[in-house]
Amino acid sequence: MSARFMVAMTLALLLGGLAQADQTFTVTTTITAQQQADENARTGRMAHCRVLNGRREGIGFSSSSAQQAVESCCFYRDAQRGRYRIVEKGVARGPRGWFAVIRYE
Repeated sequence: MSARFMVAMTLALLLGGLAQADQTFTVTTTITAQQQADENARTGRMAHCRVLNGRREGIGFSSSSAQQAVESCCFYRDAQRGRYRIVEKGVARGPRGWFAVIRYE
């Protein structure tokens, strides 16, 4: 289970006795690009983070090197041309290869 899901379930259980039926709670957790890359490497699949606060996110994979995983991320070429600015980057090694996550502004 993801960390976000566990936090949401824990809060729901803790607040369950206090909440009225007409109340809504929104739980938002911040996950870094490195944490997302680690999660992708651990699960062996490429997945985008769901909460980005208006930022773009590129994900990439390479079986040969971390740099190639970074270069295969969405929007990476646009960032190299100055269209987007890289604000956060994470790279992790999984059993099949390297996983990269880049967030752009």
